[in-house]
Amino acid sequence: MQTILDELEHRRARARKGGGEARIAKQHEKHKLTARERIELLVDDGSFEEWDMFVEHRCHDFGIENTKVPGDGVVTGFGKIAGRPVFIYSQDFTVLGGSLSETHAAKICKVMDQAMKIGVPVIGLNDSGGARIQEGVASLGGYAEVFQRNVLASGVVPQISLVMGPCAGGAVYSPAITDFVFMVEGSSYMFVTGPDVVKTVTHEDLTAEQLGGASQHTKTSGVAHGSFKNDVEMLMQTRKLMSYLPLSNRDMPPLTESAEPADRPSPALDQIIPDNPNMPYDMKQVIAEIVDEQDYFEIHSQFAANIICCLARIDGRPVGIVANQPLVLAGCLDINASRKAARFVRFCDAFNIPIVTLVDVPGFMPGMTQEAGGIINHGAKLLFAYAEATVPKITLITRKAYGGAYDVMASKHLRGDVNYAWPSAEIAVMGPDGAARIIFRETASDPEKLAKATEEYREKFANPFVAASRGYLDDIIMPRNSRRRIARALEMLKDKELINPPRKHDNLPL
Repeated sequence: MQTILDELEHRRARARKGGGEARIAKQHEKHKLTARERIELLVDDGSFEEWDMFVEHRCHDFGIENTKVPGDGVVTGFGKIAGRPVFIYSQDFTVLGGSLSETHAAKICKVMDQAMKIGVPVIGLNDSGGARIQEGVASLGGYAEVFQRNVLASGVVPQISLVMGPCAGGAVYSPAITDFVFMVEGSSYMFVTGPDVVKTVTHEDLTAEQLGGASQHTKTSGVAHGSFKNDVEMLMQTRKLMSYLPLSNRDMPPLTESAEPADRPSPALDQIIPDNPNMPYDMKQVIAEIVDEQDYFEIHSQFAANIICCLARIDGRPVGIVANQPLVLAGCLDINASRKAARFVRFCDAFNIPIVTLVDVPGFMPGMTQEAGGIINHGAKLLFAYAEATVPKITLITRKAYGGAYDVMASKHLRGDVNYAWPSAEIAVMGPDGAARIIFRETASDPEKLAKATEEYREKFANPFVAASRGYLDDIIMPRNSRRRIARALEMLKDKELINPPRKHDNLPL
């Protein structure tokens, strides 16, 4: 018996070493943690249970049969984050560059299948050179098996992808399907084809960072939802993100005890709207005044900054907040803002997270670039997302709500449950200046008459009373009371039930 126990411990020790001390040292030289070190930081102390530690690849071609490492380049298993279960896979770059083989993929698929069965989130730590070339189509098939499970798990259990090294070729499509993608600045990158291929085909001479680094994907493409300075910061922020999420679509988000009263007034909000309707203000200040402890987790903070998407708590209850940002493009909805917000709204709806929408939007962004880029389709995505959402929806119009953008931003007409407005709200087809020039076209050449006509339109619509008189607003509230009124609405709506018509699936305007 002792002999087999000694053999067991020997094999475990060998598996834990991954690619060996030399390769671990190289990983550390790049300021990167190893696969197991990352898991230890991510989960609660002593909670991780590893599966398939002794799995080895079965390839016998091109000499790779002489390089076998227990675990085959990926560490899989389950653990707990803040006492709540989670399944994890962490690719080990020290073992054959973390390349994906048939058995490597099978290990990932096993934990994903189990997560689906019991309703537990999946976190993937990606650090891989791509498909294992020696295995050919078997490794490609392995990727497809993972993709299939990503699709089936979408909207069923939360999926988070932490890109902590290279992620290239077909490997990028797994993170792209998941709910959140995070990257490390300077050490992680994602692209379909690498710099060498790009140079050959298009003659562009680009570095990996320029082509698919964290800056590219968090600011320009929107593929990644956030970036962090190092592995440790990413793992700690992932723990924070998990605190807002339910385990699956069968569960409700976790409630916590709020450290401050739900009826805390915010006098600062009474002064936040400028007297000049064309002057901006920071919507993040409004969010901070409404949420618990002024704390929130922003999604896509560097992408489409004209709209804010974040997770927060109000009276201990997790909520998703979507808010126009007047500081950027006056808060207009453009292509990227519509895409960003639509995906976030759909995520919240899939996982029973109430949606709070803060509105100050002068309309959709005009121009040839937007029209040619398909602003109609992209804007329709946001409309579609709000219209199909069945979770509690609370809307607060702080200032402008013009044109079709008023409809799109969780209006009462799209089954908004509770719709409030501040006294500063302006709800109209367009701004007073433009409206007066159209309605009173014959006076447009007379500045005095045009000014009078503009003021007439402003008196009619530059307030929330017309919308309130039609029941499109449930109440006009004082800004300082926003937190209290939203918290009460959330409490009232906690048992809301709304079911969409039966169908195989919708046909979102992609």
